[in-house]
Amino acid sequence: MAEGELQKLLPRLIQEGQLALLKEEIENVGNLSEDVQRKHFGRSGDTLLHYAARHGQLSILSYLVETLEMDTELFNNDYKQPLHEAGSMGHRDCVLYLLNRGATVNCLKKADWTPLMMACTRRNLEVIQDLIQHGGNPLLKNKDGWNCFHIASREGDPQVIQYLLDVSPGIWDTESKIKRTPLHTAAMHGCLGVVKVLLERCHYRPDSTDKCGVTPFMDAVQHGHLDIAQLLLEKHKACYSARDVLGAQPLHQAAVTAQDGALQFLVSDLGVDVNARATSLHLTALHYAAKEGHTGTIKTLLSLGADLNAKDGKNRTALHMACAGQHAACVQILLQAGLRDSPDSTGTHAQQLVKKSNLLQLFWEIPVPSCP
Repeated sequence: MAEGELQKLLPRLIQEGQLALLKEEIENVGNLSEDVQRKHFGRSGDTLLHYAARHGQLSILSYLVETLEMDTELFNNDYKQPLHEAGSMGHRDCVLYLLNRGATVNCLKKADWTPLMMACTRRNLEVIQDLIQHGGNPLLKNKDGWNCFHIASREGDPQVIQYLLDVSPGIWDTESKIKRTPLHTAAMHGCLGVVKVLLERCHYRPDSTDKCGVTPFMDAVQHGHLDIAQLLLEKHKACYSARDVLGAQPLHQAAVTAQDGALQFLVSDLGVDVNARATSLHLTALHYAAKEGHTGTIKTLLSLGADLNAKDGKNRTALHMACAGQHAACVQILLQAGLRDSPDSTGTHAQQLVKKSNLLQLFWEIPVPSCP
């Protein structure tokens, strides 16, 4: 059989769990068993052990290790070992087999991920328990400064979080390289159950900030997780008017990400000033929405009382922002609402920023309200 055909055939047989056919192919080709012991396949450089571990083929895994005497710690181009594969896919029987055959439990792949970190990307508590019981270190960090608790907080299984806190009570007290805590991560990804556990069992400071000045409440709001935002207000006394390093409040961040429900919540329920300014350039939420091209958010803000004629530190209105971004639908809404073109601090009118002829035509088609 040609080399190229073999490259495709052997991994496919493993994926399909065809142990008998795999043995036949290997036995029928002279010296093939020696070749496959360390052979790497495809662009990723996986060995046959990687394929077996990834697809949960225990019988094939044991055949490769015990009959062909393949090394359980072979790594691919990303330095990923078979234990990484088995852990990341939640194949408990393969994880236990590799551990019992002497695989290093805290081996590192590219970016310093351990098998335990990989296992925490899945909601498989038993695999996580097995790795820790065999010496997996939950406190190790990858190149981004995340430990397995960060990863589990992102995935959102409260049982995994409870277990990790039981075996390592101080594991919660960690920050990534950009100073994000597991509470930030859980809030951002909408993991309500995990947030509840973190607030009950951990001791995060209210409104702790990452390097950008973002708090967990901001993360929840700008991703539309209002249940978590409310929980942080009630249980953690979060500040709903805190500012990030650019001076933006949750109001402005919600406008950027078009979270209209969050805007309603902030303004109508919490009493946030819809025309509050971000300290950087004095932008309003309406400016941000127009800049991003969010037509629905512009309508929401106007219904909440946003000042149509508000100008930023450079004397620009939301119309300037919409025109600069070539957002025709936003320009149309703003003009129809009565916003007139006016020069900014450099004397530039909004329509001078327009590059599309169909957008410029709006300035002629939509009647301009007369001056009062």
